[in-house]
Amino acid sequence: MTISMFMCRLTQSIINVPCSGKKLNMRQIEKEKIVVVMGATGAGKSRLSIDLATCFPSEIINSDKIQVYEGLDIVTNKISKEDQRGVPHHLLGIINPNMDFSANDFCDTSSEIIASITRSERLPIIVGGSNSYLEALIDDDDYKCRSRFDFLCLWVDVAMPDLQSYVAERVDDMLYNGMVDELRPFYSPNGDYSRGVRRAIGVPEFDEYFRREEEVVDEETRTRLLEEAVKEMKLNTCKLAMKQLGKIRRLRNVKRWEIHRLDATPVFRRRGEEANEAWKKLVAEPSAMIVARFLYNSNSKNNATNVVSGSGLRVKPATSSETVLAAATWLASFLGVVLVGKDL
Repeated sequence: MTISMFMCRLTQSIINVPCSGKKLNMRQIEKEKIVVVMGATGAGKSRLSIDLATCFPSEIINSDKIQVYEGLDIVTNKISKEDQRGVPHHLLGIINPNMDFSANDFCDTSSEIIASITRSERLPIIVGGSNSYLEALIDDDDYKCRSRFDFLCLWVDVAMPDLQSYVAERVDDMLYNGMVDELRPFYSPNGDYSRGVRRAIGVPEFDEYFRREEEVVDEETRTRLLEEAVKEMKLNTCKLAMKQLGKIRRLRNVKRWEIHRLDATPVFRRRGEEANEAWKKLVAEPSAMIVARFLYNSNSKNNATNVVSGSGLRVKPATSSETVLAAATWLASFLGVVLVGKDL
């Protein structure tokens, strides 16, 4: 089951219009809605966007400035077709890897995509770690975007020590899954890694390894060069995460963006099913409730809810058997909206 997106454009206030002695209930049309999923690299942004898309008829727009390019699926950690679970994705792996795709390009292209998605009465979910893209889109010079759309920003946050451990493990997994062979065609003999997908973390870090690959014959030296490249890749990924975190805090604290923070740190401190349960309870279910409230514009003060750390929203306690959909369905039912059996 998913929630009908037709209803999300209607406010809860009712206008009574006399007609043949009867009253018609007419609802005021409000601005289109957009959900933005933010967070540092490796925090779980793609996972959350898919969770939300299973609750609400949605399409996802990638806002990662490196994942927009073709190629390097392993190195850039693009979400796989299997993990996309049939949810339409836009701006993911479609740009020529040798071209630049600027923030202005993103704004122009994503605006057209958003218009297409909303015409289909579906919810645009923008997800990615390139906050400069998001800022350019939302805070454009004439605030044209804000005049047409309401934005909900969800921030998946993870304590930096835990995130750094995770991204280091992720780089090791990339290495195991064939990262070196994937990187080799993108080696630049002239050392230019300033354009297109070659800016991806991993490409310049492996320059020395590929540059000396043919001349090095002993295994010990080859192993040392590989270890140095991997170490530098891990270090620069952690630096990226810290930079992304700083930009999110600036958007929230300086530019005063309203951003709902969801602390996923306990998820990263667990393994297996315990981690999955923690994700559902601390991230997926609260996010679904926040989105449902955003879409259906509930300002009711009489709700039975509990605090979610960092978000300021109070939500119903989840039981072990509740799913993400059950959480969204509960809140949608509470707000008195219509549920449908299939996506529109």
